[in-house]
Amino acid sequence: MKFPWSRDDRPVGLDELEPISVVDIGSNSVRLVVYEGAIRSPAPLFNEKVLCGLGRTVASTGKLDADAVERAIEALRRFHAINRVLSVKNVRVIATAAVREAANGPEFIARGEEAIGARIAVLSGAREAELAAMGTLMGIPNANGIAGDLGGGSLELIDVASAKSTASATLPLGGLRLIDTSGNKLDKAIEIVDASLAELPWLSAGEGRTFYAVGGTWRSLARLHMDLRKYPLRVMHGYSIESRACIDFCDSIRRAKKIADIRGIEDIARPRREVLPYGALVLERLLRRMKPKEVVFSVFGVREGLVFSLLSPAERERDPLLAYCEDHARLHSRSLAHARELCTWTDAVFSEPGPRESAEEQRLRHAACLLSDVGWRAHPDHRGEQSLNIVAHAGLGGIDHEGRIFLALTVYFRHVGTGRVSGAEDELPTALKSLVSRRTLKRARILGAAIRSAHMLSIGRPGIIDETPLTYEGGKLVLTLPPTHRDLDGERLRRRFEVLAQLVDQRPEIRYS
Repeated sequence: MKFPWSRDDRPVGLDELEPISVVDIGSNSVRLVVYEGAIRSPAPLFNEKVLCGLGRTVASTGKLDADAVERAIEALRRFHAINRVLSVKNVRVIATAAVREAANGPEFIARGEEAIGARIAVLSGAREAELAAMGTLMGIPNANGIAGDLGGGSLELIDVASAKSTASATLPLGGLRLIDTSGNKLDKAIEIVDASLAELPWLSAGEGRTFYAVGGTWRSLARLHMDLRKYPLRVMHGYSIESRACIDFCDSIRRAKKIADIRGIEDIARPRREVLPYGALVLERLLRRMKPKEVVFSVFGVREGLVFSLLSPAERERDPLLAYCEDHARLHSRSLAHARELCTWTDAVFSEPGPRESAEEQRLRHAACLLSDVGWRAHPDHRGEQSLNIVAHAGLGGIDHEGRIFLALTVYFRHVGTGRVSGAEDELPTALKSLVSRRTLKRARILGAAIRSAHMLSIGRPGIIDETPLTYEGGKLVLTLPPTHRDLDGERLRRRFEVLAQLVDQRPEIRYS
């Protein structure tokens, strides 16, 4: 079966992709990310960041800080060497607010291009906002709200809806810039932020929608919020906070007497800590004015937007979650063909009179099927836990945290077993289970049991389960085995199939055709 998200001509290994290097020269950090290639969900091959603080004094002096310039040039030389070691030919270098606005920006560009061995494109504020929107859409394809990318020098805001961007703006509200313009006084910074936001009446269009927070400072705030909640899934992308709760949290960060006393601050890089109160201030004032329903944090930003802009129209249309899962299955499962067969075979389990599912739930089920065998090389005693950890913390896009946990629970149950008779589910960390609805947990148990039965029948090889259909008949869940596969019947298969049937409130029957 040909799936809309599948692509048969996808290169088999990393050696057959052409890596892309993106160097982002920001007002606070200079970062290199080398992606595996121009595909819908590229994995980073290498990622390095140097917090240089180029924009620290641009507002007051009009120039890039001299010491910061030297650190940035040194970082660019190293990045050039890394690109050479990785044989990267496609190198894209961008510079943002600090370089764009500084009087000595052209001089820095000349030195920087020599150091990195490539042309440096200085982005306009409008282009930076556009790439931030494209990056958000790369990771959250159905994004509907306002995206904000907070850097050291500026804040880019753009309305994103139905995969299109409309209103946008660039404001001088980056953390380092606010420290400079306010004289490092938070009360003064509030006035500056409020005055800038007041010039954007279109922000009211964000009321009741989602605000997508992009940028290292805001991700650091999300990390601190996770520490405060003792949140067990330490994944930034897709982490969400209800708007009122986020306002209160940001207010507490801004009013903290000592940054060192904030819970979890030891996990935040020291050069990042000084801008945290200002990043919290900007987010708080923005949320008060915009009144969104929630804040969702995105690790996809300008760099990912640049990669997205290089994709073909057909590649852009691929589902980022399913594209990632298929690529992951191709590289780490015993058989991609079998994983695809699971998608079709389990369709029957979730058809009438079985559990109903929405289009989004079907999409997540197919993703779980694709990832169901990625832990096969682990020791049998630990496959469940290791598979759960791999999937829960994978670099997935196009998915929220509940969906991510559903995938992780499914592959966990696929290995350790589940159902009314096993008791194995009691081993699952209670914290993860508490983050999802009862419906999601039940669906994970059912799908895990279905995949567990399928693997016992097919031995993980393609060409078997597509010839052994599942059907519902008169209160029974029926598995039909043709003559060629009758000898695969056995006690362990029947036990696993019985668990599956019980989970969908049916009696099990294995029938020979």
